[in-house]
Order: sequence, then C-alpha cells, then structure tokens
Amino acid sequence: MKFVDPHMSKANPGNFFEDFRLGQVIQHATPRTITVGDVALYTGLYGPRFAVQSSDEFARALGFPRAPVDDLLVFHVVFGKTVPDISLNAVANLGYADCRFLKPVYPGDTLTATSEVIGLKENSSRKTGVVYVRSRGRNQHRQDVIEYVRWVMVRKRDEAAPAPGDQVPELPDAVEAATLGGACPILNTAAYDGALAGSSARLADYKPGERIDHVDGITVEEAEHQIATRLYQNTARIHFDLFNAAQGRFGKRLIYGGVVISLARALSFNGLANAFQVAGINGGRHVAPLFAGGTVFAWSQVLARAELPGRTDVGAMRLRTVATRDRPCADFPDKSGKDYDPTVILDLDYWVLAPR
Repeated sequence: MKFVDPHMSKANPGNFFEDFRLGQVIQHATPRTITVGDVALYTGLYGPRFAVQSSDEFARALGFPRAPVDDLLVFHVVFGKTVPDISLNAVANLGYADCRFLKPVYPGDTLTATSEVIGLKENSSRKTGVVYVRSRGRNQHRQDVIEYVRWVMVRKRDEAAPAPGDQVPELPDAVEAATLGGACPILNTAAYDGALAGSSARLADYKPGERIDHVDGITVEEAEHQIATRLYQNTARIHFDLFNAAQGRFGKRLIYGGVVISLARALSFNGLANAFQVAGINGGRHVAPLFAGGTVFAWSQVLARAELPGRTDVGAMRLRTVATRDRPCADFPDKSGKDYDPTVILDLDYWVLAPR
C-alpha cells in the first residue's frame, strides 16, 4: 500500500513537464452530463445557426432522434476535462491532429475523458517541453464519441530536471475520408429543406479551390470568453487569473483558443449553411492570441470533396478556415511563405458533412 503523508497539500498543482511519462494513461475527472441548458448557453455565446443542431423537428425529419449536440461543444467539453491534468501549467496549446467525431451526442448523455501520453520533447531553453496526448471522450455506454491528438507546451517545475522522454509521434496529414461519418446516421436527405436550412447549396455546388468570405464579425467581451471557458470546466489559469496574468508576457488574460474555433465555425454559416456537421479535424494552429475587445472575422477555402463508403445521403468536404483579429476578410488575408498576415489568429483544416 502506498503511504500518503497526511501533511501534504491536498490541492492539485497540476502536472509539469517532468511529471509526464510516455505511455502514461490518465483518467480525467469529472463526468459531465450535457444538458439543453449547456446547448442554450453555447448558442448564446457563439450564435451558431446550423439547422440540424438548432431544431429537433428538422433533425427528426432527416433521421436523427432529436437535434444532436453541436460537435464543437462536445470537443470543448472533452478538452476541458483534460486541462487539469495536461495543461494546467501550459504556456500555450500548440495544435491538433487526427480528430474524429465517432458517435452523436444528445442532451442527457454523460461524457468522460481519458488521455494517453504519446510524445514528449523538451525545448532547448529547458524551461518548458511539449507534451503530445491522444484524448478520447466516451459516453455513458462506454462508446467513444470523439478522439483527437493535441500537443501543448508545458512549464517545467525544475529547469535542471532531466527530460522524461524524447519522442515526437508521427501523425497523419489528414483524417482519411473513408473513416468519417460515424456521428451521422443514414439520413433522408430528400427531406432536407434548403430554405429552412438557410441555403440551397449542396455538396456538389462547392468546388475545390473556391474561397468564401464569411462577411460578418463578432467582438469578444471579457466576461463572454470566461463564461465560455467555464462552460467547458476548463481550469487553465491564463484564461481567468488576471492577478498573475498581469505579470506575464501579455499583461492580460488570454482567450481560450477554442473560443476562436467556435466563433469561426459560427461565422462560416454565412456561405456554408449546409455544412451541418463537423466530422473530423485534420490539423489546427493558433497562429496568434486573441484578447477581449478583439473582433473575429473568417474566410474558408474548399480543399477537397469526398464520397463516404456506402453512403449516398451525405458526403464530406475538406475546408480550411482562417480567422483574423480586427480585419474583415474580403481580400482573404493568409500567409506568404511561412509568414502569416499579422491579423491571422487561427488556421484550421477540417472535414464537414453536407447533403448530396
């Protein structure tokens, strides 16, 4: 039996880089039941308008039992479960890869999360290291509903401590289209009402290479981004603790990158209204931080279309969505070579489903 010193602090300081081990599996606290209240708050924070997630009647007509929970709300809730163990002492969340939405989630479902450490790499400064984890979210039936890889830069407790490992995992450039669609039942797309959905454009109407300016902008207020992050039970200090943040690099609280992802997705409705479900995330980069008072704009490029094996109801479309801070996107601000336009804050490569 392991001896526990009763005089040791019972508070959790979070893991530092040297605390992780390759192959380590972490069961995250706490289970979270998703409610209609969570869905309503998510809508109030971001304003997504996709019909399948907005209307039980619209969803039922297609073949869902009711409106599913927004895919990104599922992503953020599972992500939030991992924060106290993976990134409480993070400097920055660096990227995502190999994300697939595997089962639909409905209000009333309870989600839990586990993570496996699949890579560790100490930075040359020896003050921080990068931790790679594969995280999974499961429902109350022990079915995986989402799986993804992320990597995060984490502080060291002791700069002199030896690195706990030196391995960078090989990750796919993109999720295979043939593996997508598990979170979408076979649909009666003859009942898909384009007028109610907000667009008559279906999968075949989008051409690879096409670029779409989503036109609108959304300004983020200080209280909003903190409420959003609390919604996911994400405890990362940099989003809440102004006392300490004021003494750091930026001098203020940093907005959780998932807020930018959800805002960009909500903005994409104007031009991609029938891209009703996020099926996978190939990769993503938070190019620059966002702070309260900044206004988010976005544009998207169609990278590819793909059929799904055995399905004639929906197909997949690979998108690249770029979000900017305080700059409308009519001229599609991007990167030149390795350098991004200074207003770019997010570069996200992902798959969506659309009716055929």
